[in-house]
Amino acid sequence: MLTTEGKLMQTEATAVSTATSTQGSGRIFGILFGLILLAGAGYAGLHLVDDLSIVRSHSFTPFVLLGVALLIALGFEFVNGFHDTANAVATVIYTHSMPANLAVIWSGIFNFLGVLTSSGAVAFTVVSLLPVELILQVGSGAGFAMVFALLFAAILWNLGTWYFGLPNSSSHTLIGSIIGVGLANQLTAVKSGTSGVDWNAAFGVLRGLVFSPIAGFILAGLLMLLLKALIKIPALYRAPEGNKPPPWPIRALLVLTCTGVSFSHGSNDGQKGMGLIMLILIGTVPTAYALNGAVSGGQVQTFHQVTVQTQQVLDTLDHGVHANGNPRDLVTASLQQHKLLPGTIPALSALLANIDQQIGNRPSLRSVPQEQMGNVRNDIYLANAAIPLVLAQPDVSGDQSKTLTTWRGLAAKATQFIPAWVKVAVALALGLGTMVGWKRIVVTVGERIGKEHLTYAQGASAELIAMGLIQAADMYHLPVSTTHVLTSGVAGTMAANGSGLQWATVRNLLMAWVLTLPASILLAGVLFVALKHLF
Repeated sequence: MLTTEGKLMQTEATAVSTATSTQGSGRIFGILFGLILLAGAGYAGLHLVDDLSIVRSHSFTPFVLLGVALLIALGFEFVNGFHDTANAVATVIYTHSMPANLAVIWSGIFNFLGVLTSSGAVAFTVVSLLPVELILQVGSGAGFAMVFALLFAAILWNLGTWYFGLPNSSSHTLIGSIIGVGLANQLTAVKSGTSGVDWNAAFGVLRGLVFSPIAGFILAGLLMLLLKALIKIPALYRAPEGNKPPPWPIRALLVLTCTGVSFSHGSNDGQKGMGLIMLILIGTVPTAYALNGAVSGGQVQTFHQVTVQTQQVLDTLDHGVHANGNPRDLVTASLQQHKLLPGTIPALSALLANIDQQIGNRPSLRSVPQEQMGNVRNDIYLANAAIPLVLAQPDVSGDQSKTLTTWRGLAAKATQFIPAWVKVAVALALGLGTMVGWKRIVVTVGERIGKEHLTYAQGASAELIAMGLIQAADMYHLPVSTTHVLTSGVAGTMAANGSGLQWATVRNLLMAWVLTLPASILLAGVLFVALKHLF
């Protein structure tokens, strides 16, 4: 009998032989991906240069910081590809349904389409977990320390778990890093009342991350039992034999599920890096990215009208209280304490008046003076974040709630946008990461979770459930882990099939799952403190 190490070597040799057996097509696919990479990089570079052409600066420092931060952010997505996108191609490569080179390129294309068609809502759900004053001052030293600490912590932990072949969650890592920065910011800030972690929002995100793998295990197991009861095709329940591909109907099914997981992964996981890149762009070159220049004409007029209506609603809810002090400071203090304070509602009304004065009579948001863009964006962000505190009050009527919610939607459109070139750059980084690091994860998913090798039906069941759960998370603007959903789905199919589980691997996966949060919290917190002093 082969030892575990022998099986691993045999599987790696099989994977290599599969790739070399399709050398001719591999070259074609490599050239094709190279052309796609060059075209995508050129597209992103040209649009970035075009966006920066309106920036007037006498210093090269912002551009240097921008370049370094963008490279590190794309590096995070590249490492993300080691883990998450590799899971999407694990079944088609392991079952020889597609050559490895073709599978990676195929997955990259549908990751790209998933990223391109995503709304960006997940990206801003993740970003909103950060402390409010760091988001408002993202271009400051503390803001850069925050961004770099998040990225370095996530990259270090992802590389470590990838090295040991553990399908780790980039989502868990990033959320843990955000919590670490929030705690460190709260503990090290000199002034009192600073905000740390919005635990209500964080627990909402964490519940999705915890629930999704449990659902993946149960639903994939149930689907496996349903397939065995309804579809009597013996070949579907066999493990791959050598380099022989499965019969074409099974092959088509596995390619379809790989395509769905790749698209879903791009639509959810790709957004996390996009949110961080937008923070970097807003912090370094607010002139170009603080406001959505596409909002123009009638949209600006609608924004003006709804702003006036929202002020009227707030004036009826302030109960005669007057705001004493700077409206921005009063609203910020309320957000830091996560509750309405005396004077918050009139301060919010005054803040809306300031916003309307700056943009209400302009042909587009792009025409806001460059020196005011950062402040206008921060005012809109503050107001948008504070309105939910008002909506939570019991005396808000249905019509008032509708007006406040409408304003929030318009405010989000003005500040929460992701340029197409950012989506292209993220998709390419994910695809490159998959090409470099797929082999270790494929072996783990195919052979090390169950005591028996993965069958075609098990791979298809796990991927169908993963695809559905990720799409459901997109609907609720929640980040989930493709890695955890898929690997738990594979484990669920093994349990349902009576194949048994390799508890050593399951234990390692669980340890990575449990340790990711505290490890990334600690890493990000320490890095934030160090980088804050450095900047």
